[in-house]
Amino acid sequence: MMKKILIKNGTVIDVVNGVSFIGAIEIEGDKIKRIIKQDEALPEGIETIDAKGKYIMPGLIDMHCHVHEEFAAHFVASGVTTVRNTAGNVKLLNNLIQKPTDAPTPRVYASDRMIDGTPGQWGPTSYGNFVTDDPEEARKEVRRQVEVGAKFVKLYGWIKRDVMRAAAEEAKKHNVEVACDLINSKDLTALDAAELGVNWLEHTSGFAQELYKGWNPMVDQNAWRHINWEEPDHEKVHELCAKILEYNVKLCPTMVLFDQAMRFPAIWSPKNKVIESIENRQKPMEYWKSQEEIAELIKESNAIVNNLTKAIAKTYYDMGGTVVAGTDTPALLYTYPGMALHRELEIFVEIGFRELEAIQAATVNAAKSINLDDIGTIQEGKTADLLILNKNPLENIKHTKEIDLVVKGGKAYNQDEILSSIPNEEDVNRSLQAFMEEWEAEHVK
Repeated sequence: MMKKILIKNGTVIDVVNGVSFIGAIEIEGDKIKRIIKQDEALPEGIETIDAKGKYIMPGLIDMHCHVHEEFAAHFVASGVTTVRNTAGNVKLLNNLIQKPTDAPTPRVYASDRMIDGTPGQWGPTSYGNFVTDDPEEARKEVRRQVEVGAKFVKLYGWIKRDVMRAAAEEAKKHNVEVACDLINSKDLTALDAAELGVNWLEHTSGFAQELYKGWNPMVDQNAWRHINWEEPDHEKVHELCAKILEYNVKLCPTMVLFDQAMRFPAIWSPKNKVIESIENRQKPMEYWKSQEEIAELIKESNAIVNNLTKAIAKTYYDMGGTVVAGTDTPALLYTYPGMALHRELEIFVEIGFRELEAIQAATVNAAKSINLDDIGTIQEGKTADLLILNKNPLENIKHTKEIDLVVKGGKAYNQDEILSSIPNEEDVNRSLQAFMEEWEAEHVK
């Protein structure tokens, strides 16, 4: 018999219609069986959670991150029940992908290794990237990725034009989308990518290269000091957004990535048990400490795109484009797994989104953008991924992190229960080592 749960007396947030009402949610197995209005009779004899005075919203979706077993549970403890993993290795993530629906780790919608041009921004071909200037090799790699279960294809900034075209054409044949990161692109722009068939522009990258032809992060920046990066040219931004929108390209701006870099050392770091747990993990902290050593260089490069990214995100959304919330966790400086998405939502509101619109960018609109029809809303028949909050996020977006309980696949957890499930670092390292040995045996000659 499937397990049943009743959550009663809570204020249910309907992110589709933008309304709230006091009611109950009956869950059977991992699905929402029934939404019960306040004056309707409640079922008896099942486990009940009294959410009086609390607010119930869908689980959050981080639309750009790089998840790892070591900190996967931190996403769910933060209320992030689904992640879109943008580049990595599907086989490396298989343990997470195959977890039961009610496990205290996020659902993973993953791409495989990114396809880049020579010499490769992350080095030569490896388990995490594929480097080629040959269109036919790119087509073959796309086919391989589809076969191993990649949900979309990720292209990187040094890819050549004909390789991008070939990869996008091959992906379309297999009904998978193509995302690209052009932050460090020397040759291609956001408009080029749109014209070549790319579906997603991560970090709103490639816009600066199109707005200011000849500029890229690798050139002498002194020659571009006449550009007022702090105050983007809104007329130019609007014109370019209109062109990009013609191709129905979707944007994931990851504004928190740049925000944390520009804030350093006064980073956003609310004191709560999730962040405390993350700060006790060796790997992310070692990585962030290493980034502190080049913090000024990071600031200098991100100062160029920080405000431009915000201007693009708001303009594109206002024009009817798809803009969703992501973080690029754990990239650069202190993009805390799970928690960073709450800061991203705050930035959405800071640049002019209403609270509801920010929440939609990490729930219903995020789910729709990748055709995950069973998550992102509180509706009968949908997967029961829910957040029970102590305060109303529609009144103040900062309340999304005021988490009482997380329901993942129909199972209710408090944050302590989720955090206690985190594997120890020795087990994680053994798992990674086993994967690396298997990969090298198959690919290294």
